[in-house]
Amino acid sequence: QVQLVESGGGRVQAGASLRLSCAASGRTFTMGWFRQASGKEREFVACVSWSGGRALYADSVKGRFTISRDTAANTIYLQMYNLKPEDTAVYYCAADGRIRVVLPTSPRDYEYWGQGTQVTVSS
Repeated sequence: QVQLVESGGGRVQAGASLRLSCAASGRTFTMGWFRQASGKEREFVACVSWSGGRALYADSVKGRFTISRDTAANTIYLQMYNLKPEDTAVYYCAADGRIRVVLPTSPRDYEYWGQGTQVTVSS
């Protein structure tokens, strides 16, 4: 059983930066970040392949967020720059227990989830 532990959320002002971390126990392949704002569905933010060599981003965060992976530590990071109020949400780390050719962006494709960490951006 894979467990994911997130850290790094907080409350910042628009334009600030934050870095989220997610440490995994157990074997994982693609790992990613999703977010869910109040009253909205969970949406894809970014994901990274098991080797760390490939990544995908949602259009809304492209150029502002960077996902990375430390394979030795089995940890992924989400570096967020130039945060906007619309980035406010609970951010969830997710892990896929299967090898895929195409990096998954649907929540349904991820088997394991962290508890979530709140990111609040004020204007």
